[in-house]
Amino acid sequence: MKNKFLTQNILLLAALLLATSCKKDFLELKPKGTELETNFYQTQDQIFQGLVATYDVLGWEGTDGWNMVLGLFNAASDDCYAGGSDASDQPNWVAWDNFTLNPLLGPQMGLWRKYYSGVYRANLILQKIEAVENLDPAFKARTIAELKFLRGYFYFDLARLFGNVPVFTKPISLDEIAGVKQASPAAVFTQIEKDLTEAKNTPELPETVPPAELGRVTHGAVAALLGKVILFQNDNGRMLEAAANFEEVINGGNYFLTPNYGDIFKQENEFGPESVFEIQYASNRPGDYNCCFNSGPVNNATEGNYNIQFFGMRDYSGPIYSPGWSFCPVTPELVTFMQGDPRFQHTIIDGKALKQGGASYTIGYQNTDYFIKKYAPIAENQATDGETALAWGQNIRAIRYADVLLMAAEAIVRGGGSEATAREYLNQVRARVALQPESSTGQALLAAIYKERRLELATEGQRFWDLVRTGGASALPGFTAGTHEHLPIPQQEIELSQGALQQNPGY
Repeated sequence: MKNKFLTQNILLLAALLLATSCKKDFLELKPKGTELETNFYQTQDQIFQGLVATYDVLGWEGTDGWNMVLGLFNAASDDCYAGGSDASDQPNWVAWDNFTLNPLLGPQMGLWRKYYSGVYRANLILQKIEAVENLDPAFKARTIAELKFLRGYFYFDLARLFGNVPVFTKPISLDEIAGVKQASPAAVFTQIEKDLTEAKNTPELPETVPPAELGRVTHGAVAALLGKVILFQNDNGRMLEAAANFEEVINGGNYFLTPNYGDIFKQENEFGPESVFEIQYASNRPGDYNCCFNSGPVNNATEGNYNIQFFGMRDYSGPIYSPGWSFCPVTPELVTFMQGDPRFQHTIIDGKALKQGGASYTIGYQNTDYFIKKYAPIAENQATDGETALAWGQNIRAIRYADVLLMAAEAIVRGGGSEATAREYLNQVRARVALQPESSTGQALLAAIYKERRLELATEGQRFWDLVRTGGASALPGFTAGTHEHLPIPQQEIELSQGALQQNPGY
């Protein structure tokens, strides 16, 4: 198949692979010119640049429109609505929110292109690194482990989003693309687990990193993601295997709960004690709106976190916050669910209370007067250059230690392990916010863990996938079991494949 984005990636110049300039730690990089990919990647420094370019894809949010996974995952769940100015503002978001997706309507094209771009970059550097002479052995081993983690990360989201996807473990030529078929979900997960297991078993992959390397993968990040991948597959016979991976993180002594829950998402607390893995953003790369509306080669023109702008109150005037675009208003269901929980004040902005204090904002689509606080546009964090709406620098806490504790507790209960240990992990999360310890057993304990997950991780993009893997998504308005667990395969890709790609059921 002449897959559009794959073809484009094969033809990318090294300059496109290397065009990243994050301010944050090891991701700071200056483009090195326009050497062709075939003539580049001949030194250790050039291989490292390719690794950085692969990390960069994690933060892409502007492929074929606004395709920020944090916002989209929230909108698909019962934590938030799609929102925006009106129903026509971002129809792809509304379609996933309402489950009115079809092969031409939805965020699938941008997400497909993003993650396969990441896969391509990882595969390219994994191939190139084998041909470079005189590499430091420790550098080589660590780099390969990081690339395999990244490839596993990209494929995990592809598997969750689409189910049946092609699997590539090396760069492929235009001739090879034509015959590519989708792999079964089981085969995709087998490849993900293989990559993550090999990465985790690499001694050169560090347990911690120095300040200059914050954001790079650690052993704990790999173990946590591997456990999550196993947990997501819902095989109770493997739950203790998932738990063992989580307990590597728990017993490693490198992470602990931030004492004050409200401090977790402050920008000054990035890479805090419970941050197992963060996706990095920066405010020092001015860009423009070409980031999101191109139909040609991938062009993420800034390094900012667009979610922040989307989640803010439209035309807001008042203290603390900057104006935003009123996407992902919090549902009344979540507001009611969290009433009385100490985390409410750190999770949800009460717009009515702000207005009573003299603030104002324009009412947007699906307005509830409640907004996301964890990733709100805080005025003092606003960039001072370029399109400030596109230059928010807050990192996304992709894997938190609290999430690891709760996943471990769930896996132990479902696997028939020690309920006392599961309660211990659950109660660590509860104790942090001064809640009474849980003493239940059996299914009541499992229900308590699921409840705690929603309270602890609300609006962090976890809820939809928790509902999908536990069977609870069927209660979402418009959701059809057997169809809406996955997005449709992009129609453009099916047409370009000339029949090689098959559409997902129900679309």
